[in-house]
Amino acid sequence: MKKLLIFLLLLPLFTQAQDSLQIQRQQSIRVLFDSLKTHPQTIGDQLNMEKALVGKHMVTGMLYPKVNAFGRYEYSNTPNGMLPLAPNNLLTMVKDQTVPQPFSKNIFRVGVGVSMPVFALSIYTTAAKAKAMYQSAAAKAGINLQENEALIVSTNANLQYLHELLTALAAKKVSLAKTLSVIKMQVENGRASKTALLKIRNAMNEINILDNNIRQQQQKALSAIRSLTGIMLQQPVKMIQTGTYQNGSLKVLEPLRKKAEADKLAWRAEKEKLIPAVYFNGNYNHSIAKAYNNNLNISEDYGTMALTLDIPLFAKSQYAVIKKSKIDYESSLNNLKKLHLELGSQAQALENNLVLLNSSVKLYQNSVKDKKELLKIARVSYLSHRMTVEDYLKYEDDLVLEKSHLYSAMAKKWQTLMQLAVIYGNNIEQIVK
Repeated sequence: MKKLLIFLLLLPLFTQAQDSLQIQRQQSIRVLFDSLKTHPQTIGDQLNMEKALVGKHMVTGMLYPKVNAFGRYEYSNTPNGMLPLAPNNLLTMVKDQTVPQPFSKNIFRVGVGVSMPVFALSIYTTAAKAKAMYQSAAAKAGINLQENEALIVSTNANLQYLHELLTALAAKKVSLAKTLSVIKMQVENGRASKTALLKIRNAMNEINILDNNIRQQQQKALSAIRSLTGIMLQQPVKMIQTGTYQNGSLKVLEPLRKKAEADKLAWRAEKEKLIPAVYFNGNYNHSIAKAYNNNLNISEDYGTMALTLDIPLFAKSQYAVIKKSKIDYESSLNNLKKLHLELGSQAQALENNLVLLNSSVKLYQNSVKDKKELLKIARVSYLSHRMTVEDYLKYEDDLVLEKSHLYSAMAKKWQTLMQLAVIYGNNIEQIVK
């Protein structure tokens, strides 16, 4: 019994904490998956995708013209020009003072300005980086959803494990109760000692203690599912394996691959900022004032257009930025390689374990059948006084322990399958129903 107690107290559990509202008696795994899609973490991942998409639009928006309207009042203590004026035109105005000259101390201006990059290589690369970041966010959202689906399946498998253990303990309690009734009669007739009666009752009390401990762990598992789905189960849902994992590339690393790609593009964009760039600027200006020479109203219009070649010759701070972005890329790439090795080894071990677990389930199933038959023989032998009560209780313990091994192997099989599905990026909803 001590061996059984230690084994049951070391059950693996998946625990998380979140508020939830809905209580249902009967659910399916599909309903749990659907509820997961409205979980705050899932919504948070979608918001992260939207943020990344907006970031991409912000960068591509830099390639479009910027158009600004303006209005301005200018005052100067000496007459100021309303527009650039050619010398020949100015000479004509000076000769004829009746012509208002475009100079004034008070000038009102309105106009429009346009600017845009004509050639700026770094902007295009930054846009490609933003696209890679969006793809990374989208891949991360998919992986997080898969991980939570796998957590639901694994926790539900653990719930099935605990449920079956409770059923096995209940069956053992019924078996001991039948034996107890016979022992009572034998004690009353003087054919058995009260010690045997106490030992049977003690065994039943230990079952009640184990039952209570398992139910506490059951509540933790139920809470974990509730935190992910908002649904409070009363019992584990039924699951059927309708497929298996498909090995291949480690899809779980896709977010990191895209991040490394984005970091490489960021490094490239910083280097490209040292490449000459061409910008276009255009302005239209309408000015209104009173001419300083004859105080007549005057309005003038003029516009300018320019192509500017920007050639970076020396930018010390930019060199440091380039070096940092290179280190960021190399760090991301190294982390990707490290995780690829770790997950590759883990996936291989999980595949081997899954084969062994399938074999263990079959072996435990056969062993449980044999121990049931042995228990029947042991009960008859004990009641016939050919076996001690200690030996009889050992057969009772052995059957429950073997059942616990069987249910544990089945739960581990589900958990291992889910881990492989997440690593290889398989559709979990096609594996379990």
